[in-house]
Amino acid sequence: MNFAGIIHVPLGRDAYMVSENRLIICLKAARGDLKKVSLFYGNRVDLEPKIRMTEVPMELVATDDVYDHFECEVESELTRICYYFLLEDTEGSRRYYGGGIFTEDMDKDRTEFFQFPYLRREDMIVMPEWTKDAVMYHIFPDSFADGKRSISGVGYSVEEDGVEYRSSLGGKIAGITENLDYIAGLGINLIYINPIFRANSCHKYDTVDYMDIDPCFGTMDDFKRMVAKCHEYDIRVILDGVFNHCGPDFFAFKDVLKYGEESKYKDWFYKLRFPIERFPYPNYEAFAYVAAMPKLNTGNPEVLKYCCDVGRFWIRECGIDGWRMDVANEINHDFFREFKKAIRSENPEAFLIGEIWEDSEVWLEGDQFDSTMNYTFTNICKDFFAKGELSVSGFDARMHRMIRRYQSQVSLAQMNFLDTHDVGRFLSFCDGDRKKLKLAVAFMMCAPGIPSVFYGDEKAIMGLEEIDYRAKMPWDYECELEEYYKYWIGLRRSSKAFSRGNYRTEYIDDENRVYVFSREYEGEKKYVIINAGSKDFVSDKTESGLEHFECEAMSARVY
Repeated sequence: MNFAGIIHVPLGRDAYMVSENRLIICLKAARGDLKKVSLFYGNRVDLEPKIRMTEVPMELVATDDVYDHFECEVESELTRICYYFLLEDTEGSRRYYGGGIFTEDMDKDRTEFFQFPYLRREDMIVMPEWTKDAVMYHIFPDSFADGKRSISGVGYSVEEDGVEYRSSLGGKIAGITENLDYIAGLGINLIYINPIFRANSCHKYDTVDYMDIDPCFGTMDDFKRMVAKCHEYDIRVILDGVFNHCGPDFFAFKDVLKYGEESKYKDWFYKLRFPIERFPYPNYEAFAYVAAMPKLNTGNPEVLKYCCDVGRFWIRECGIDGWRMDVANEINHDFFREFKKAIRSENPEAFLIGEIWEDSEVWLEGDQFDSTMNYTFTNICKDFFAKGELSVSGFDARMHRMIRRYQSQVSLAQMNFLDTHDVGRFLSFCDGDRKKLKLAVAFMMCAPGIPSVFYGDEKAIMGLEEIDYRAKMPWDYECELEEYYKYWIGLRRSSKAFSRGNYRTEYIDDENRVYVFSREYEGEKKYVIINAGSKDFVSDKTESGLEHFECEAMSARVY
């Protein structure tokens, strides 16, 4: 038995509540090492001298490239639980595992077992109910629309009080409102909009005023109308919060530039150095050495209060449903703890997403983000569907590792996407092969997590450079991809198995590049076939163990 390969982290991703009387318990073991795992649990304050334990068989639910993942559910009225495992390897060796110790007999005192001290509802991660059925549409506002199925593509600037505001392609908030019927027609029920507050650039990540709409995009009344109209369509709205840094014309930074070390706002910025030098590179902390984006000191109580007030303001005054937080991995953790409390005080169902490109477990323990942007998902899909560099078994292993990183309710809320405003279009990585894109879209709509469509993917926008992947929406271009997106979004929204269900591998064929997985929830089970190969697939139950399934080459199908 490979003891070094056995991992269980209590009171975290391997032991967590999903309701007040249900626990999920997980254990990892070196791939192929264990044949059987059982959980024994009991009342840690049992009045009997010898604690009474209940055995629950654990299921092998997933295998990645290194580990086998075992899991079981404990449903009990007990509020105080202790537990240990009985492990049996492929050679018949048996060991108990409790409290981090391996033994041949479990004769330890109950205090030496693994502990779940008390099942408190306050410590359970609970997602806003509406997010469980969400399908997102991601809009870069300067590029989307200025009217009904139109965008000029013409840039311009507006100057007010000595500050210049720029647009590159002419998109407006009213243009989003005018095209909500189109968005709703795709099956979308959530939109995420990149920054819309007053800012110098067309991308609006260099904020001038967090409490007002950029004049290139419209007015506060325009935005209020847009949110109200979205809600009429049962579409939720998430805004982009840029609190890691501001722009050069933000009032506090202008004060620092004017008064230097005498400025009352000097502590609003992180590691300022005087005298301030902006060129050729700033001698102060900024976003990616961009002088026009000085880094805010979010650990300063005044800055924290200001940002929390901003978060509450847009929920209270305009009715938005949540925030996506820019550059979240460079901001202190306590900021997000307080920000989440602030926005939840305005709307208990507010949703908070963080822009974090790497594994994000430390941000996803319930007290900070509900979700993060799942770039891991994007990279796996790119390697398998677009580039064809990954085998089916490799794809399956990496997907399971990704899903098992977090508690299940967190994985189900991850923001999955194929591309965003910060990376090249997925279709370009596919070298324009729409069949590859279609396979990835079908998988995304059936996989655990909230699927997100970047505007224009359904109209075959391509581009690997910023000017191209943020191109204007090609409203006049008729494209078969639109109907394809509608179909798979419709499938997604028609079944709770896809939005809430578990994820199980059913069949892998590396030679023919066929992958079958299932999603199951409350007795409803859906099988998804991804055929990324050059041959049609017909399942043979004697070989695959599946029912009679068929799927054409380079296509996907649901049973």
